[in-house]
Amino acid sequence: MDATDRWLIALDIDGTLLHADGTISDDVAAEVRRVACLGHEVTLATGRSAAHMRPVLSELGLKPEYVVCSNGAITLRRDAGADDGYRREFVETFNPTEVLTAIRSHLVGGHYAVEDDTGFYRYTDVFPGNSIGSRNEKVPFEELLKHLATRVVVISPDHHMEDFLAVVERMGLHRVSYAIGWTAWLDIAPDGVNKATALERVRDLMGISRTRVLAVGDGRNDIDMLKWASGWGRGVAMAHAPAEVMAASNEIAASLDEDGVARLLEGF
Repeated sequence: MDATDRWLIALDIDGTLLHADGTISDDVAAEVRRVACLGHEVTLATGRSAAHMRPVLSELGLKPEYVVCSNGAITLRRDAGADDGYRREFVETFNPTEVLTAIRSHLVGGHYAVEDDTGFYRYTDVFPGNSIGSRNEKVPFEELLKHLATRVVVISPDHHMEDFLAVVERMGLHRVSYAIGWTAWLDIAPDGVNKATALERVRDLMGISRTRVLAVGDGRNDIDMLKWASGWGRGVAMAHAPAEVMAASNEIAASLDEDGVARLLEGF
């Protein structure tokens, strides 16, 4: 394929490719592989850590040059010499002390986790399922303040989504970028870092035109990515996404239950 014909196609994982039970439909997986085999750069852009992302990459049979993890704080690059085929090419960190202390004053019953630059999580209380991966350690809250973070995660089981959003609004977070997840879940990244900033760097490094970017997502942590893609290319929200996610997009795909990503990629 001529370089000018290639698309950079960035796919969110949870709620976009992956169902709540952890499965990807055969139809979606087949279309993702087909489009990658055409020569387009099909990659993942996820809030997941690198370790938690890798099984999905393997299941899809993808080997993109770059993969965006931890909401843009970590970008992996393919490297045949690395143990798992990828190395950490770009890593953004920040001191989480100020933001953690501020949030805790608003959410005393919150559960807190800090991901470091190796993908290891330290957490204070139980998180659902395998949402923070298998490499983790339960620690006192004060221990979280001792480590530079690529990502801080906060959940509040005692709040409904609307109440949680209201609490986050009152916090007035500064000097960090944050995105509310699909439930009462708060992701905090280094200032100015998100899926869009990481993908723009990837696009530039690969020499792909801004007009040939396609990003697909369903969560509030996808808003920056969808706005970025919509600026010149295609920002696609899933049909089940919240209204503010759809508003950041210039296209809407069918829902996850309708294999929306497969239907979208059939056009390639």
